[in-house]
Amino acid sequence: MLEARDAALQALDAGESKPAVDWLKIWPGRIAEQMPQDAVALRDALDRPLMVAGMVRNEGEPGGGPFWLEDDEGVLRAQILESSEMNGQDSVVRAVMASATHFNPVDLVCALTDADKVPYDLSQFVDRNRDFLVTKSHDGRTLRGLEHPGLWNGGMGRWNTVFVEVDSATFAPVKTVFDLLRPAHRTA
Repeated sequence: MLEARDAALQALDAGESKPAVDWLKIWPGRIAEQMPQDAVALRDALDRPLMVAGMVRNEGEPGGGPFWLEDDEGVLRAQILESSEMNGQDSVVRAVMASATHFNPVDLVCALTDADKVPYDLSQFVDRNRDFLVTKSHDGRTLRGLEHPGLWNGGMGRWNTVFVEVDSATFAPVKTVFDLLRPAHRTA
């Protein structure tokens, strides 16, 4: 994947755009009307961090999953959204959440350098429009706050991302102490 991206960037430098367009077509969300046309826009779309996220089938665990989301650049991208980022009061949103086939990432493989092996400035690829209200408690008091992008919920918002399915045997969540009693966490 990286070799193909780097070859597409080299082709752009040589004045050939077809390899860049072909490479971008493999990334979900790059629908035809969003496909960059000029070399500068193609380079901008290509030359960004990459994430391959291994997702398990949704079996009703709490949390988020893979969805399509328009980012702050107006590009439809594959994104990981937490349920707390969605308006659970909206019946359409609830239906979308209920129909989700896959769940939180179990494995992440990330490419953090450009074609010249120079590390990206990851702060340039954050979707700063991603934030959500959270409710927490401290000393028995309920507190509400605005949470800004975390690791994947916005922090990787403008990365080129693709989801792949991984076996659910690789997923053993611990959301509460009682989850430690599940067979996946027992040694014998």
